[in-house]
Amino acid sequence: MPGKLLFLLSLPLLLSLTGCGIYSFSGATIEGKNIYIHQLDNKARNVVPSLSSTLTDKLRSRILSQTGLSPVTKDDADYDMTGAITSYEVTVTGATSVQVASKNRLTVSLQITFKNRLNEKSNFTQTFTRFSDFDASQILQNVEPALIEDIGNQLADDIFNKAFVNW
Repeated sequence: MPGKLLFLLSLPLLLSLTGCGIYSFSGATIEGKNIYIHQLDNKARNVVPSLSSTLTDKLRSRILSQTGLSPVTKDDADYDMTGAITSYEVTVTGATSVQVASKNRLTVSLQITFKNRLNEKSNFTQTFTRFSDFDASQILQNVEPALIEDIGNQLADDIFNKAFVNW
């Protein structure tokens, strides 16, 4: 019985030693030690002053908490991520039978450039877009923080998955 227990306890260690990268519980393959995540530029037509820092912080938080990478501010980091907010738009998505808006949609797009200096095949430049709907009777400024929180989480997940999980 002690042999089985020892085997079960050592199994995770044995599995972590096989393969060529470091794996996290999120399914990510991390080969590097550090990442430079630049502040997102806000190039959207409609500018929300805090949006750039809010989305940058969400992205940093998601990547650092799931990878164990060290944040750096040097251009020779193992991973380098730059980007810009390219769109911040509110549109009507639903209407009642009397042509009155019933739902509005906030859509945010980010263009991200990711450089993996350890594996250039993983480099990409891609636009990521997410949205969240809200009742048209609500004032945007009242629901905007919650919408940005939701959209920011979705965008951070999408970008993380593309960069490190290869989805």
